[in-house]
Amino acid sequence: MTYSAKQIDSAHFDVTIIGAGINGVGLFRELALQGLNVLLIDKGDICTGASAAPSRLIHGGIKYLETGEFRLVAQSTLERNLLLRNAPHVVKPLPTIIPIHSWFGGILPSIKRFCGLKTKLADRGVAITEVGMQIYDYLGRRARVMPRHTFSFGHSVRRDWPHMTRKVIATGRYYDAAITQPERLGFECVEDALRLSLGCAVRTYSRVTSFHEGAVTLRDDITGQVEHVHTDLVVNAGGAWIDQVNAGIGLSTRYIGGTKGSHLVMRHPELLRELNGQMVYFGTADGRICLAYPFMNHVLIGSTDIPCKDADKAICSQEEQSYMLAMLQELFPGFHFSDSDVVYRYCGVRPLPATRTDDPGEISRDHIIHTDYAGTTPVLSLVGGKWTTFRGLAEETADKVLGLLHRKRTRSSRERAIGGGVGYPGQKSRNAYIRHLAEMQDLSLARATLLFERYGTTAERVAAFCARTPDQELTSLPGYTRNEIQYLTKEELVRKAADLLFRRTPIALSGKISRAVVEEVCAIMAPALGWTEAICASEIDSVWKIAVEQHGVSDSTAGNAAS
Repeated sequence: MTYSAKQIDSAHFDVTIIGAGINGVGLFRELALQGLNVLLIDKGDICTGASAAPSRLIHGGIKYLETGEFRLVAQSTLERNLLLRNAPHVVKPLPTIIPIHSWFGGILPSIKRFCGLKTKLADRGVAITEVGMQIYDYLGRRARVMPRHTFSFGHSVRRDWPHMTRKVIATGRYYDAAITQPERLGFECVEDALRLSLGCAVRTYSRVTSFHEGAVTLRDDITGQVEHVHTDLVVNAGGAWIDQVNAGIGLSTRYIGGTKGSHLVMRHPELLRELNGQMVYFGTADGRICLAYPFMNHVLIGSTDIPCKDADKAICSQEEQSYMLAMLQELFPGFHFSDSDVVYRYCGVRPLPATRTDDPGEISRDHIIHTDYAGTTPVLSLVGGKWTTFRGLAEETADKVLGLLHRKRTRSSRERAIGGGVGYPGQKSRNAYIRHLAEMQDLSLARATLLFERYGTTAERVAAFCARTPDQELTSLPGYTRNEIQYLTKEELVRKAADLLFRRTPIALSGKISRAVVEEVCAIMAPALGWTEAICASEIDSVWKIAVEQHGVSDSTAGNAAS
C-alpha cells in the first residue's frame, strides 16, 4: 500500500475529510463502510497532532460524573468495552487505583460542581468515591468485559503501596483500559477504509489551496504536485486547526479553544514494580487530576491542562515537567524523582470548544458537530471528542453525512474488528496462534511473539514479507529487522522518517530512539522511497531535531532507556 503519486484530476468524491487525526480517520473508515467515495487529506501524516499525544487511555471518564455528564460517561464506557473487543491488539484492560485521603471529603464541592457552580475539588473521600464508582459501574454495564470496583483500607494499602504517602487512608480500584499505540490504530482505520472501498483515497502532506462550490485544489508539500477534485460535502476534522481550515475554504468560525496536555515517559524501575500493572489516578492540591501507569517498561505520567492559542508551537515545557514530577513526588514521598529519569516527553493541543471559563478542567470533553455552508457545499466541523469515543462520533457524523447526501446506512462498525484485531485469538488460543505463526514463516518463537505483540494479526503479513529475502536485525535497535522496516515503509503509507519512527512504531515513544537508530532506519527507508543522499541526510537531521527539541531526547537518555 505504498503512497501513490497517481493524479486524481477531475475525480469526484462524495465526501472530502480535511484532517487525518482520529476523528478524521474514524469517519473515513465509517463512510467507506457505507460504500461512499471519500478523500482524506492532511497537512502532515496520519494521526499527528493531538491524536499522537493523548494519555493513551481508553476510559469512561469517571471524573465527568462530577459535572453530571452521564450521557458522555455511558457512551465512553460502551465504546471502551467495544474497543477492548475490536482492537485487543492495542487496547488492554488497566486496573486503576484512586488514592483516598478522607472518609467524607469532597461532598459539598461535588454537589456544587454537579450543579454547575465553580469550585475546586481537591479531596474526594471514601463516601463520594463509592457513590461515583457505583454510578460508573452501572453506566458501564453495556457490553461489560471487566470486573466491578473494590476498596482497600489500612494495612492492605500499606502492604500494596509502601512508598505512597501515609496520608492515604484507602484506595478505590476500578477498571478502564489503555491503548499502547493509538497512532497505529489510526493508520489501521485508514488501511481498513482503503481495503473496503476502491473509491477512497488518502493525501498526506497535502493542503487545500483553493475551494469554490465543491471544486477543491490540493498541493502536495513534498512533491509540489497539484490536483483538482470535486466533492459534494466537506468534513473539517482539523482538530486544533479547525478554525484555520475553515478560513481556508471561506468560512469565518471560532469553534476551538484548545488546551495543551503534556506527558512524560519516565524510567523508574522501583515505581514500575510498585505500580504492578496498575494506574494511579489521583487528585492534586490545586484541584487537577494526574496519572501514572506502566507503559512499555517505563512509567507514563500526565497530564497538564493549559490554554493554548498556537497549536503549531506547543511543546512540553520544563515548567510542566517539573510540575508533574512534583505531583508524583507528593504522592510517593518514599521515592525520588528527577529530570534525569525522563526519557521522553510529548504534548498535544486538545480540540476543545471555545469557552470563557478560566478553568480548562471544566470544559466538556463531549463532541459538537457544527454545520455551515461554503457556498452551497455543506461543511461539518468536528469539535472535541476523544480517542475512546472516536467510533461513536464517526457513527453519529456518518449518519448526518448520509442524511445530507440522501444515502442510507448499509453496515454497522459496532462489532467490526480493526486492523490487527481481526481474527485476534482469545487468551486460551494465543500460544497456539503464535506457534503456528512461527512454523508457517520459519521464525523463532520469541520473534513470532514479538511480532504478534507489536502488530496483532497483521503480524502474518509482516512475517510473510520478512521471509521473502534473508533478514537481519538492526545493529542499533535489536528487536527490529531490516525487512520489517522495509515492510512498514512500503506498505503503510510512510512518506517521511518521522512517520515510521514516531507513529507506525513505538520506537521513539518507548525511549529507544537515538541518532544511530535514526541513521540506520533512514538508510533502509531510502531505496524504497527513492531518496537521494541529500534527502536522506535531511530526513535524519529533521527527525533528530524533532526528537531533541520537542521530546527532550538525547543519546544519553536513549542509552538509559535501553539499559
